[in-house]
Order: sequence, then C-alpha cells, then structure tokens
Amino acid sequence: MSKPLMRIPYTQPLPPPLIIPASAATRQGAITSLARFLNPPISSSASSSSSPLAENGNGHETKKTNKTVLLTGAGISVASGLADYRGPNGTYTQNKSYRPIYYHEFVASHESRKRYWARSFLGWRGLHRSSPNATHYAIRDLGRLGVVDTVITQNVDSFHPLAHPSLPHTIELHGFLRSLVCLSCKQLMDRDTFQTRLAELNPAWATFLQELLASGALDTEDPLERRKRGFRTNPDGDADVPDAPYTTFRYPACPSCLRRPPILSDGSKGHVDVDKDGAWIPSRPPSSSSSSSSSTSTNTPSSGVGVLKPNVIMFGESIPTPIKAAAEAAIDSASRILVVGSSLATYSAWRLVKRAHERGMGIGILNMGGVRKEEIFFGEYHPHPHPHLDPLQGPRGAEVEADDHKGLSAMRRAVVRASLPAEEILPAVVERIRQERGEKLRPNAEHM
Repeated sequence: MSKPLMRIPYTQPLPPPLIIPASAATRQGAITSLARFLNPPISSSASSSSSPLAENGNGHETKKTNKTVLLTGAGISVASGLADYRGPNGTYTQNKSYRPIYYHEFVASHESRKRYWARSFLGWRGLHRSSPNATHYAIRDLGRLGVVDTVITQNVDSFHPLAHPSLPHTIELHGFLRSLVCLSCKQLMDRDTFQTRLAELNPAWATFLQELLASGALDTEDPLERRKRGFRTNPDGDADVPDAPYTTFRYPACPSCLRRPPILSDGSKGHVDVDKDGAWIPSRPPSSSSSSSSSTSTNTPSSGVGVLKPNVIMFGESIPTPIKAAAEAAIDSASRILVVGSSLATYSAWRLVKRAHERGMGIGILNMGGVRKEEIFFGEYHPHPHPHLDPLQGPRGAEVEADDHKGLSAMRRAVVRASLPAEEILPAVVERIRQERGEKLRPNAEHM
C-alpha cells in the first residue's frame, strides 16, 4: 500500500537552471525546442515512446497516447498579478521568515484559524479580481491543437478551468480556493458567500479593507509597491498587514452543520457553538459535575465541529486518494510531460515528474530559475558549450541549434529545458505549431 501523498515545502536553495539544448537560452531557440517537443515528427515521436503500453503502480498496463501532460505551478500566475513562492519577487525570496500555515495548526487551533481567515479576508479581493493570462490561454490552444488533453496544476486560483473549460482533463492537485469544505460534514460553501459573511462578522476589518482599497495598495500588481504601502501578498490568497489585530477576527460556522448537526465517527451527534451573530466559538468544556454519559468528547474545542476550511491541500495535509490516482494515471497514459512555471519544490509535484522519468517519458521544463533536483531528470544529457552562440541568435544561431537537436535526437527520450517567461514563450510555441501544421485557431474571443 502506497504512502499518503503530502504537500510539504522544500526550503533548500535551488541551483541555477539547466538549459537544454543550449540554444534554448534564447527566445527563438526555446520556441523551436518546445514546439518540437510538443509536436514531434511522426518518426521521432514513435521512437521516443518505448512502448504503447505502460505499467501503472498496480501492475496493470495503461494505454499510452502520443500526447503531453502539463504540470503547472504558481509561476504561470505571476503574470496575472499573483505572488509566487520562489520567483524574483516571490514570497520566499522577499520574505525569508515567511512560513505558511500547516494543516494540523489550522485544525487544532482556533487562534490559528482567526489569523488565517483575517489574512485571507484581505487577500481574497486581489485573487478574485485577477484573471487567466496568456499562458493559460496558450494551454487552451494546445488542447485545441490536440497535443495536450490533460493539465495537472498545483495552483488553487481556478484559472485553468476558467481558461480552458473544454479541455478533457484538468486535475487540481492541491484543490481550489473558490470553495470551502466543512471538516465535519464535508459540504462545500462558495467562497464569495463566505467572504460576505466575514465582512458582516467583522465590520472593523471590512472598514480597514476599504481603507486599503482607497490607498491603492490592492490596485497595483507590483508586490514591491504593495509592500511600500504596508500590504504584503503571498500565494494562495494570503495577505499580511504588520501588527494587525488578528485575535479580534471572527469566522462563521458551517451552515449545514448548524441546520443538521453531523453524526461523528463515534456515533454521537456533533454540536456547534456560535455567538449571537453566528460566528464559530470553541465549545465550553463540561463541568466536573457532569455525568460520564454526557457527550463531552464532541464538545471540546479540539473536536472542531462545524469548522470550515479552504478546499485546498494545506502543507502537511495528504492529497485525497482519487486525486492522486488521477494524476498518476495522467502521467502513465502520456508520452511526455511538460512542467510550466514550477520549481517542483513540493514533493507531491516532484514525484510526478520522477514517475515520468522512471517510465522513460520525454521531459520538458519551462520555468524561470532553478528546479528541485532537476539534474536527476536531465543527467543523461551533457550539453556541450557553444562559444559562438549569440544571445540574440547571431549568425551561427541556426547552425548551433541544428547541432543541438542532432545530439538530442540520438537520445531515447525527448528533453527540453528553458528558463524564460511562460507568458511570452508558450503563445509563440502555439503559433509555431500552428504554422507547421497549416492550421488556424479560432479567435481568442474568450479573453479579448
């Protein structure tokens, strides 16, 4: 039986990025390499996939397709104005002391939940007003071209299902912020509805949010400018205001549990305590005179009956088995994997690429900066320096590029590694594939 798949942050420094082939250091070289990776000639695509059948973890064979599965991370949403973790302006880069909340802290501590929801209340508007960018729509177009039918995303911003709702498979590995889930009854609650309730329960905080809006701190997409105005945004809709009185914040209880108290694992009926306004409060411990038959175990603060949690996989939390199985099946059925905008710093994502590598699949990475232990995936390829390579694709650029691809074609698997902005490169890759095929894409009316 496999171990639970958990979301654990990787805090070690990342090495400089590998560039494969060497010509992928330039914009045109990266576009050419990625287009060949995603849309290989029929002869090379047949040879790069060792077998049309791949064995999954249960010993069963899964039919492989000649398609690429995409694995995306926070880096692709930076162009939408959201923070990432390890980019130049990322949270870990700019705030060395940042530490995300862990699952066990959220579940066990009322005070931790106050702090979490206060920060989320301030940060939600920035996430909610943002929208998919050129990278997300390029992925949609890759789906229309038939080279991609599955996206596995670590992101919780819901931009993928918004940008390409018709793509056959979008697997949100770490959940999504558009809903909350009750820890007791497992019912979902809409995040916008929850935001309204937070404002009603915390009028002083709602006023403070309006002051932030008036200051323009939430209007700029520049994280450095936000910090200058006393407002710091982090990934996953989190916001930090120094010296904010988080202990005063209140959050609502699950409305479903209030209407119909859930039956707990021990067979007893759960009980939810709220204040006069409907905010969740810890249940009072039973008095010493209470009989032993009273339902004390369900009324302790640690029981957390009716507690709402964001429907995301927090750090230290296990990914649900169906989601894990779907992600692994997507890897097993593809011929190649392309990582876009992720340093693979969480093991839940890194192990998927490791799985692809162990199956002999083609591996591509388009990410600004280094990637966790990427030498494991590309160690069999040793690029040779090209002293005549001009950074702007000079006179020998085409010759060097041809040499690079001759060397790569001799390998048993397709590989590409570039460290350039996805929002600039991926749309151009779509256009290159379209030109090679002589196809025309439908107008991008959805985001014009």
